[in-house]
Amino acid sequence: MIELTEQQIEAIENPLAGPQQVVHPRTKETFVLIRLDEYERLQRNVYDDSPWTREELHALAWEASEGSDWDEYDSTSEKS
Repeated sequence: MIELTEQQIEAIENPLAGPQQVVHPRTKETFVLIRLDEYERLQRNVYDDSPWTREELHALAWEASEGSDWDEYDSTSEKS
């Protein structure tokens, strides 16, 4: 675990500042510093491991078939 500097503590205690950005000095990548409870809330909203509903399965099947040529299958079934 990394402890915050005094400057960082002052920055995160400012309620108007919002999430603090932190820059990795070597890579220049930017990260956002948020409270753990806020991170956990965001994780709960992003990942849903509940069983799929019938509507979700239907939508997934529809999306998967968009690239298929369904006319080919329809014309074959009509000829039979």
